[in-house]
Amino acid sequence: MRHLLKVHPSDNVIVALTDLSKGQTLTYEGETYILQDNIQQKHKFVTEDLNTGDPVIMYGVLVGKAMHPIPKGGLIHTQNLKHAAADYSGKQKDYTWTPPDVSKWKDRTFMGYLRSDGRVGTANYWLFVPTVFCENRNLEVIKEALNKELGYGQSEKYKNYTRQLISMYESGQSPDTMLSADLSLQEEMFHTKRLFPNIDGIKFLTHQGGCGGTRQDSAVLSKLLASYADHPNVAGVTVLSLGCQHLQMDDFKQEIFQRNSKFDKPLLMFEQQKSQSEESLISEAIKQTFVHLVKANTQQRQPAPLSKMVLGVKCGGSDGFSGISANPAVGYAADLLVGLGGTVLLAEFPELCGVEQELADRCINNEIAAKFVHLMKSYNAQAESVGSGFHANPSPGNIRDGLITDAIKSAGAAKKGGTAPIVDVLDYTEPATKQGLNLVCTPGNDVEATTGKTASGSTLILFTTGLGTPTGNPVCPVIKVATNSDLARRMADIIDIDTGDIITGQTTIEQKGEEILEYCIRAASGLEKIKSVELGQDDFIPWKRGVSL
Repeated sequence: MRHLLKVHPSDNVIVALTDLSKGQTLTYEGETYILQDNIQQKHKFVTEDLNTGDPVIMYGVLVGKAMHPIPKGGLIHTQNLKHAAADYSGKQKDYTWTPPDVSKWKDRTFMGYLRSDGRVGTANYWLFVPTVFCENRNLEVIKEALNKELGYGQSEKYKNYTRQLISMYESGQSPDTMLSADLSLQEEMFHTKRLFPNIDGIKFLTHQGGCGGTRQDSAVLSKLLASYADHPNVAGVTVLSLGCQHLQMDDFKQEIFQRNSKFDKPLLMFEQQKSQSEESLISEAIKQTFVHLVKANTQQRQPAPLSKMVLGVKCGGSDGFSGISANPAVGYAADLLVGLGGTVLLAEFPELCGVEQELADRCINNEIAAKFVHLMKSYNAQAESVGSGFHANPSPGNIRDGLITDAIKSAGAAKKGGTAPIVDVLDYTEPATKQGLNLVCTPGNDVEATTGKTASGSTLILFTTGLGTPTGNPVCPVIKVATNSDLARRMADIIDIDTGDIITGQTTIEQKGEEILEYCIRAASGLEKIKSVELGQDDFIPWKRGVSL
């Protein structure tokens, strides 16, 4: 087991891979350190005496400045280190990339759903969309009517658990007895066979928008909902509207065809204020959807080249190991896919803070670099205008687990994107049209980011986590990658891949990256039981373009 790691040769901090004790003497790369503090696993100590204002370097970039003198071997924490990041501008130098060897995957395919416009889905969902929050209740009624009957129901173990408590109460047992009872969580699923085996699920995009707020909010929501309707993982769409809201049905339909002039999926539209009753609205929506599900069920998976895969990369519930295990491994898998002609989407702009210049230099031309710089600076300025800023991004959980500043968090987070050139920079909801690595402007917030990444076309998402988060998406399968094996064991119900063996030295980043790519190929073919999909974790939060970090 390794105890220490310096991530980059120019760093002046070292990461503790195990818990270390004050006064312990350690030697690393020929240098001896006497620890001045207890150093918990995932945290860092400095390699030299620092004075107030001295820079702290990690991942080879500025990540903070000392607020007070820090002795060699001393722990960095929120009381002695403040966020700092280097300034940046447009593209300053050329970038040369050597792709990894992808010869072993050259002729590989995945089994996906081929759409008429040439894109390929990794799943086949039917989508219900409300143009306004007033229709959320009607969607919930339809969801209750369809999912169990068509074979898409979730586990009833918690209902069964509640029934046991009801039985105890009805038999006169006391609250103390109920609290001490060893009740069973019986893993009972709806065993109804799926009526439509080629439909992976029926999904419902409930939200709180479409009216009220600003007209800009409704316009952005329209673009977002249109992107989901047009998504390659979606077979068809049922739309419910009230009628008087800001987001009108005609505007939404126009948005779809502006996005994709060749859109040819079933688009079923129902307006409540034009219907005779709630019953007629819901019953007609169910009837027409059912008939179109029969047609959509005739679609079957077909072989597609790996170049048709669109992979989103995301981190959430990050820890001090994220940037040295899961994120670099996902980044290597991303490089492999780009080398095969595929597309990778890296988002979370507040979590690119401190590595902006590196990313700008990786852009393939000045125009793309300038767009990235503009989006980054305008986003941060908007946050600062309300008394915040990118520096406020790390959560209490991030900080407890070693991500002391946003720049430390960001420098590690950016590793998910690998090392390929950046072929395009996309604003929120803009579709990815260029094969290769794309940057997508979204918040760092787990659900807002996965929602936005899916809007730009991700058909699979690799989501790294060190603390554990259940985040999923209604139409894009989200694969959870643990940064450490302890998390993978404790939260095995949400974790798909464990990269903790990188920390222990049992495997390399490159070997794990290849393993992750193989998992993605199976997942894209419907051959893996992805935990977020199995749990029905259908998280969807539109970004209003206000300040959300």
